[in-house]
Formats: sequence, C-alpha cells, structure tokens
Amino acid sequence: MKRNISSSLRRRRRPDPMQAYDALPRPLRAWMAQAVLPWSPVSCHRIWAKARAKGESPDNILDRLDRAEQLTLSRDRLSPPAMSRAPLNDQQDHRP
Repeated sequence: MKRNISSSLRRRRRPDPMQAYDALPRPLRAWMAQAVLPWSPVSCHRIWAKARAKGESPDNILDRLDRAEQLTLSRDRLSPPAMSRAPLNDQQDHRP
C-alpha cells in the first residue's frame, strides 16, 4: 500500500495501547478486563501509581476504581439506576 510520503513533516509516533495494557500490574489488568466502561490503560495506571505512592493497598485501589465506575454509570441517563429515577412521563409509552 502506498502512503503519501511527500511530506517533510515527521510522523507522529502513537503509543501501542496493548503494550501499555500489558505493562499494568496483574490485579489492575484483571479489573480492566471485567470493567463495564472502556477505561484506558494510561488513566488506570495513573490512578494506580498515585494511590500506591500514598501507600494504598491494591484492594483499596480496585475498590476506588469500582466506586468511580459506579458513579460514572449512575450519571448515565440510560443506565438502569438512572432509569428508575427518571420522571414517570419519560417512562410511559406515548400512545395516541
């Protein structure tokens, strides 16, 4: 396949997301594999590294990630918990 190589600009190197995922600690990789939301390896590693620097245990960090995910899901207007709090007229079938 031909590329447009007539540019004198440098190509931007993009990090390999799988390489970043593989570099994560095993408990964090396991958590990401079962997470509901599509977390990035970079953001998870940032949270993990900051919490570990403060002396938190891996279990506490994973609990913190669970709570953050649940909070995010609760703000999604289409999630089941949010649907149960929706006004009644939004849940009714609008028939003529």
